Parts: sequence; structure tokens; C-alpha cells
Amino acid sequence: MAGQETFRHRLSDQGRDREARGEAFVKKHPSLARHIAAIAILLTAALLPATPSQAAAKIQHLISPGGIEAWFVQDATVPLIAMEYAFAGGASQDPADKPGVGNLVADLLDEGSGDLDSKTYHERLERRAIDLGFSVSRDTFRGSLRMLRDNKEEAFELLRTALTSPHFDKDDLERVRSQIMSDLRRETSSPSSLAGRKLLELAFGSHPYGHQASGTLDSVPSVTVDDLKAYKSRVIARDTLKIAVVGDIDPGTLGKLLDLTFGGLPAKADLVPVPDIIAAKPPQRAYIPLDVPQTVISFASPGIMRNDSDFMAAYVVNQVLGGSGPSSRLYHEVREKRGLAYSVYGALSWMQHSALFIGNTGTRADRAGETLRAIEQQVRRIADEGPTQEELDEAKSYLKGSQMLQLDTSAKLAQALLQYQLDRMPIDYIEKRNAMIDAVTLDDAKKAARRLWGQDLLTVVVGRAPQAVAQPAAATAPVKAD
Repeated sequence: MAGQETFRHRLSDQGRDREARGEAFVKKHPSLARHIAAIAILLTAALLPATPSQAAAKIQHLISPGGIEAWFVQDATVPLIAMEYAFAGGASQDPADKPGVGNLVADLLDEGSGDLDSKTYHERLERRAIDLGFSVSRDTFRGSLRMLRDNKEEAFELLRTALTSPHFDKDDLERVRSQIMSDLRRETSSPSSLAGRKLLELAFGSHPYGHQASGTLDSVPSVTVDDLKAYKSRVIARDTLKIAVVGDIDPGTLGKLLDLTFGGLPAKADLVPVPDIIAAKPPQRAYIPLDVPQTVISFASPGIMRNDSDFMAAYVVNQVLGGSGPSSRLYHEVREKRGLAYSVYGALSWMQHSALFIGNTGTRADRAGETLRAIEQQVRRIADEGPTQEELDEAKSYLKGSQMLQLDTSAKLAQALLQYQLDRMPIDYIEKRNAMIDAVTLDDAKKAARRLWGQDLLTVVVGRAPQAVAQPAAATAPVKAD
């Protein structure tokens, strides 16, 4: 559930499950030893059942003695606790000339804090099998914490020191900077990375959403320790904090731990306002030459915001066009009927200030033009005609049935509850969701399809010898919303 960098939709039962939702997160990469230590937690977490109806009945709006709020599900099925939390800001708060600052902060918060250096801090995590990590999306700075019940005090204490007294040691900064630079250099020869970056540029131009959350080869070397400290002091504050906790802990104990962990943070964030923006109007096409065996095609169009009255209809109709499973039109036409690609998907991605429909596929260089034409044909067809009643019914059935798989562990449920808060959904949204899907009519779906795809697509093709269809076209600047 969640977000974007390059892109990832926030409803993981739609489209392909991948790291990089529309707001694909720039996730922290833990050390191999720490990852191995956390496997016990992750394997055990898979045993925790949490059907939507059961979860909804148990969701509590917890307020700690110090006034910190959280959505909480108490479940003693297994002795685990999962917490997800987020602060507003994210990569959109990077200095305009230094994209990647927030990402570096996420990578460095657990590299030593309080009276523990980086090595000792990670040894403590590994010894107790505590899984702790940070990440940035376009709009949020996020964290996750997984632990065994008996290790909760130490886990929350380690998180507290990371948030309140990180070292930001120069040696640690240079080591992490080197890793990020290595990743960025690799991305210069990655067709998927190049396509995602170019698509952001086409869609959002100079808006903060058009910047790279992981930074660039020019910006990352210029980031200083002072930049990291300034970002942390502006973004990590209590007034924008959202928390979701699922697991074997009682409300009283959790409230005390939340106060101890987050109570020492600044009361208010100092965020730079981010303007609303409508993605650039299609059609636009860009071609990036790259000598690789497979050509990557990424495509997008302006999306529909999460609070829009047409959103649920868009969610359902996207399942018809490009969602999970072999029943989607793109899968049938591009893979099954023509054998042009192994996978093809389309997904909805929404942020606080804009929204996109986004899709991707890969094919042979000599069939890139044919593949793109097949995708555009299906997009135009559904925009003009909408889905059939049978397609609509099948999409509804799939989306309702798949939700149980999306909430079947404590970690997944915590992620979902956090996302619902960020999306400003009511606390009983899980209970209401299926009825909202059922309420989508054929006319609703046709209207949403026209809104999403009535203007064709932004497309980026990365690979060998350009086909005529992939030649660059004149760009139209994105516009700020009123």
C-alpha cells in the first residue's frame, strides 16, 4: 500500500507489485546481517491472520497520555508488533538545487545515534531481531519498526534515539553517499530507471514532483551534514505524524511507548508549501537511445486524486484496462494475443498535490512500435467505449476478493492503516470499501475512463533504434492547479 519513486500505485491489488509506488519508495537497504536477523520476524508475521472484517472491528483510535494519536489493532495471535508511521514532507522538501537530501537522511538516521556508533547500533538491532528502516516518498518521510513483543522497549528506544539524536557522522555520510552514487551510476544504463525519470520530467517539469527523490550525480556530492540536520529539523515533527500499530501489545503500554519515542520531537514542522499541479497534457513522446536487448516503454496520463468523487470508478476501470491478472485488456492484447511482452500493467498513483495513471512494459527493440500502438489502441478504445458490464463485474469481484490477501499479516495491515490515514479515509474504511466498489455503475466507469484516457498518453521509450512512433514530440508544460 503506498506510493512512488519512480512510480508505484498505492493499492497493491491493482497492477504489478513492485518497488518503484508512482511513488515507488526509495527504501533503505539494511545490511545483509541485519536482514538475515529480521527474517525470523518476517516469517512469523506471515502466520498472523487479519481478514478485513476482523481488522475493521478491532481498529482503535488510540490517544497516548501525551496526545500522540495512532490507529491500533491489538492482536495476540503471535508475539509480534508492527508499526508504520510517516511525517509530511518527503522528497518534496528537498532543496530545489539538492534533490536527494531526504533520501540521505533516511539512509543515515540509523547509522549511529545517542551514545551508540553505527556498528554498535546495528549490533543491537541484529541481536534482538529488530527490523527498523526509513524511506522517503514524494510527500512523506516514513519509518517502519518490527519486533518481537518481548523486545519492544529496546526497539522503541532505538527508534527514539534515531529520530531525536542521529549522529550524521561525516564518515558515515561519505560511505552512504558512495553507495548512492554507485546506484545512480548504474541507473544511467538501466532502461527502467531512465524511463521513469524522463516520465517524471514530462509530467511535472520543474515542480518538486519532477525531481528525483534519490538525487542526481550532480546533487548528491554537494549534500552536507548541515543540509541533513536542516532537513531533519524542518520535517520530523509531531504535528504531521501519522502512526499505525498492529500486534501483541495493550493500549496502555503502547501509549507510554509512543510518548517516550515521539514525545521529544519538535511540536511543529516547518515545511515549504508545495503547489498543486496537473500533469502535462498528453500526447507527448520521448525516446532515449540505449543499447540494451529489451526496449522499455513507460506511459502515463493525468490521474484522479484520491478524494475525487470519481476515484473509486477510476480504480475499478483501471483493473479492466491494466490491473492484475490475465483478464485485463492490456495483458490480453499485448501478451496473450500478440506475444509482444511478458508483462504489461497500468496503475493509479496519487500524491498530495497531483495524480497519475502510469504503466510499463518491455519488449524486443524491433517490436517496440507495434507494442506501443497496441497499448495506445486499447487506451483509446476504453476511453471511447468504456468497459462492458461483464468486465466491470469481473473487476469488482477481483478487487473485493483480493483484499484479504493484502491484509493477511500484521505488517501489511499496519501499512494499509497508515496509508488510509494519509489518504484521509475514515477509520472504518475497510468495512466500507467493498460497498463503495459495488456502487460503481457502468456509467460511472465510462466517465472515469474518459477522464483518465481521453487525451491519449505521455510515453517514453528507452532502447535501441527508435521506431517512428517513438520520436520526440513537442512538450507541453505542466500547469499548476487553481
